[in-house]
Amino acid sequence: MNAVLKPLRPRGANANPSFAPRRIASAAATFAISASLLALAACGNPGASAQNGQMPPPEVGVVEIAAQSYEHTIRLPGRVSAFEVSEVRPQIGGIVRARNFREGATVRAGQVLYEIDAGPARADLAAADAAAASARARFERYQSLIDINAISRQEFDDARAAADQATAAANSARISVGYSRVTAPIGGIIGASSVTPGALATPSQPEPFAVIQQIDRVYVDMTRSSSELLALRDRSGLAGGRASVRLIMPDGSYHPVTGELQFSDVTVNESTGTVTLRALFRNPNHTLLPGMFVNAEVSQGVQENAILAPQQGVTRNARGEATALIVNAEGMVEQRVLETGPTAGDRWVVLSGLNPGDKLIVEGTQRVQPGAPATAVPVTPTEQTSIELRGRQNG
Repeated sequence: MNAVLKPLRPRGANANPSFAPRRIASAAATFAISASLLALAACGNPGASAQNGQMPPPEVGVVEIAAQSYEHTIRLPGRVSAFEVSEVRPQIGGIVRARNFREGATVRAGQVLYEIDAGPARADLAAADAAAASARARFERYQSLIDINAISRQEFDDARAAADQATAAANSARISVGYSRVTAPIGGIIGASSVTPGALATPSQPEPFAVIQQIDRVYVDMTRSSSELLALRDRSGLAGGRASVRLIMPDGSYHPVTGELQFSDVTVNESTGTVTLRALFRNPNHTLLPGMFVNAEVSQGVQENAILAPQQGVTRNARGEATALIVNAEGMVEQRVLETGPTAGDRWVVLSGLNPGDKLIVEGTQRVQPGAPATAVPVTPTEQTSIELRGRQNG
């Protein structure tokens, strides 16, 4: 006998055909309630928020602003000139017989540099001595004649004047003989010689034999507008004191010796409206040479409690104003409009807009906006040297 299989049906109350839809609806309600409870728990737990896809505030590198001492300086272009300069020129004419120095060497005052043929000068001296002797002898004879009134007083006076004149001519000829030995007027370094033995020397020749320069000390001449000079006087004490000056060499290095501002000219150049300033520097190694172009930093005084901000943290807005982003005490990004002065190395001197303790954003500014939260991470600033803490204004 064949058995027939029939689907089983629930017993009792569960035999109702509407049982399956009601069971599905109950499960959906239970899931919705659980999801709501999880959402409320996530709102009260930030860690859960991050795990559910919400990003934490971005990290930004900040430098804490601190007040510090700062030296105001002004940079001016200048030229080096020798402390003393002397052109070696002949005082008499003649043939140059010898040159007694090495070009570029150091010579002392009074050293014989050239020898000129003294023959003609000695001949003139001999003639002048003879004329002087004759004039003196005539005057002596007239002295005995005037006592007996053998000559007039006028003849006696003329004889005395002639004797004096002849003696002066002899002395002049003797000096000319001495001029045959051309000596150094000052001590210093002598340059190239423009003549060689055998050349003809003339007393009025336009070109000197050589030039001697004393460069153990040197001057640096600078120019500044008359209006800016007034501010320099007020800030540096130029009117009554000696402002210190530092030199920047052509290769960018600093001259190891600090100089002093000596004086400012009392005349303003009518065509340029500038005034010449002169500083004096010791030059023991002769690294500063006459004619060299240098930059001079003139000190204008030290400002205490100055605010210096790294340049990478300062930008310009559409109006050209200097702006900066800081992280305030609430952890929010705040934009400040700054008033800046000169630069000090890689920093700006901030006149207004920042205060000590402000956290200036120097890294990650592209990741934040004003009013948005941010996490401040301290950044170690580049070590500043004493030179970098000197403010510079170009002249």
